[in-house]
Amino acid sequence: MSAPILDIISDNPDPDDVRAIVATLDAYNNDNSGMVDQPGFAVIVRDPQTGAAVGGLYATDGYGWAFVRYLAIPDEYRGQGLGRRLMEEAEKIAKARGYIGLWLDTFEFQARPFYEKLGFELFDELEGGPGAIPRYFLKKRF
Repeated sequence: MSAPILDIISDNPDPDDVRAIVATLDAYNNDNSGMVDQPGFAVIVRDPQTGAAVGGLYATDGYGWAFVRYLAIPDEYRGQGLGRRLMEEAEKIAKARGYIGLWLDTFEFQARPFYEKLGFELFDELEGGPGAIPRYFLKKRF
């Protein structure tokens, strides 16, 4: 068997190459964890006039936990309770799937206090410094 070739991509890797990395990792994890990834789920915020997606929540499987990968609400819809509603819907879906909780990460300039008001607790952080913004990891166990 020939040795593999290392192809160094220092900027903007091809999405197909990234999918190949993820597929290899998923196959390994599925074979060794005793669990199979469930598909992701979303709660979409749609423009009332056009029906186009303008924000929402996207979560992925985290081997027994749901990982809230993205939560975004356009400025014009903030302050209306949408964030809370999105998180409540994510919690319902996660519970129905049998997850033990939700987890997520947020940067210092984002929404840590919002998540803490919803019952999330800090379980780790990456400190900030020159060129690095603090990042917080939070969880909510059901």
